[in-house]
Amino acid sequence: MSLEEAEVLRERAEAFLRNAKNLMREGEYDLAAFNMEQYCQLILKYKLLIKTGTYPRTYSLIRLIRELAKVTKDAERLIDDIIMITKIEDSYIGSRYLPRRYERAEVEVMLKYIEEKFKPIVDEL
Repeated sequence: MSLEEAEVLRERAEAFLRNAKNLMREGEYDLAAFNMEQYCQLILKYKLLIKTGTYPRTYSLIRLIRELAKVTKDAERLIDDIIMITKIEDSYIGSRYLPRRYERAEVEVMLKYIEEKFKPIVDEL
C-alpha cells in the first residue's frame, strides 16, 4: 500500500459525495444514488487500506464493513443499519443497469443517513 493510493481513494470518495449532492439539486436521483454508493464503497476501502494495507476487490458494502469490523469493532455499528446499507449497496446495480427510477424522497433518506450516521462512524474509525 502507498499513502498516495490511499489518498486517491479518500479524495475520490469525497468527490463522489459532493457530486451526489450536486446531482440531487439537479434532480438526477438515479445518478445521485450511484454516487452515494461509490462514496460509501471507496471510503470503506480507504479505511481498510489504511488499517490493513489492502482491501478486498468487491463492490459489496456489507462485505467491506465485515472486513473492517475484523480490525476495528466499532465498524460493527454500521451493520446496525443493515437495511439502509443494503439499500445503498443495491443502488450500485439498480441505478446503472435496471429499469428502475429512484425517487427524490428515497435518495434524500439515503443522503441523510450517509451524512448523519455513516460518515461520522467511518470518520471515527
